[in-house]
Amino acid sequence: MSENTNNFCLILAGGKGRRLWPCSREDCPKQFLDFFSTGRTLLQQTYDRMAGFIPKRNIYVSTNRIYEDMVVEQLPDLPKENILSEPIFRNTAPSLAWATYRILHVNADARLVVVPSDQAVFKEDEFRRNVVEGLDFVCSSDCVLTMGVKPTRPEPGYGYIQLGGPTRNADVFRVKSFTEKPDRDFARMFMKSGEFYWNTGLFLANVKYLALVLSKILPPVMRNLHADDGSYDIDKELEYVKDNFPSFPNMSIDYGILDKNENVYVMKCDFGWADLGMWHSIYESMSKGEGDNVVISSRVMLDDSRGNIIKLPDDHLGIINGLDGYIVAEKGNVLLICRKEDSSALIRKYVNEIQVKYGEEFI
Repeated sequence: MSENTNNFCLILAGGKGRRLWPCSREDCPKQFLDFFSTGRTLLQQTYDRMAGFIPKRNIYVSTNRIYEDMVVEQLPDLPKENILSEPIFRNTAPSLAWATYRILHVNADARLVVVPSDQAVFKEDEFRRNVVEGLDFVCSSDCVLTMGVKPTRPEPGYGYIQLGGPTRNADVFRVKSFTEKPDRDFARMFMKSGEFYWNTGLFLANVKYLALVLSKILPPVMRNLHADDGSYDIDKELEYVKDNFPSFPNMSIDYGILDKNENVYVMKCDFGWADLGMWHSIYESMSKGEGDNVVISSRVMLDDSRGNIIKLPDDHLGIINGLDGYIVAEKGNVLLICRKEDSSALIRKYVNEIQVKYGEEFI
């Protein structure tokens, strides 16, 4: 498959990774870890996947300034100007706004795919086919296209997209509604209806349309930059972002675009997707050992234990008896033992409480 020079990619790699705490810590979140001992970090695997069909010079990485050195170290082939190092933590909509502005000045005909850095794809060829087909779709349509996969369980930690009317593409539908992280009963109803797909967090659009959408849903920070004398200077842009990026709201792409924009479509996909951002998702996506346990790069003796996910330091030995449906994870100065079901909400609660009670060294 030949590369299309108008195809661009933005990898989102600025999160703190707290849903995988304590193995993902604020000083080195999950995207920079070789979590499964494959020899490549999650960020590197994402870059490798996209570089298979997107020109390398067209791949950008959005991160926070405190992680910039890790991006440089892990992706030495990435041009320095392709790292968008944000001065303050914000959500993904501001990240997309900055990247859109930069790429628009590099190639006004660009069509962009936005990908998280913490996903697994088990059918690489199908993934490539879906993304290329999606990029062609948004090239000729002023819209935002998201990738949806059929739910396999009533997972409350995901976003759910309801299919609307059909389009000229048999796999692409208008988005009728979007629900972010419903409770389990609603997730069960969504799954049974057959009308809802999981939101994978992949978004595609042409940059001209993205710039228009983002100028409407975000404060006029980037619009003021657009409104200068019309010339483009990267140093001027960096200085402007440093001074004005904190003015952006803490808004996600999901909320800002899926919720606020009417012209959104979803492509039905089946490329073996797994969100590696939380423990329960990792458990569901991995092959199970005896007793349906998942042991990640750890030495463990299990007795009368079922349905657990376990990750311990390399130099530790775990002996576990009589445990059913738990996360057992240890890194540094923290050991977590927590019920696997609905663990995302629990971990968020624990992290907040520990941060207040014991301080940053445990986060």
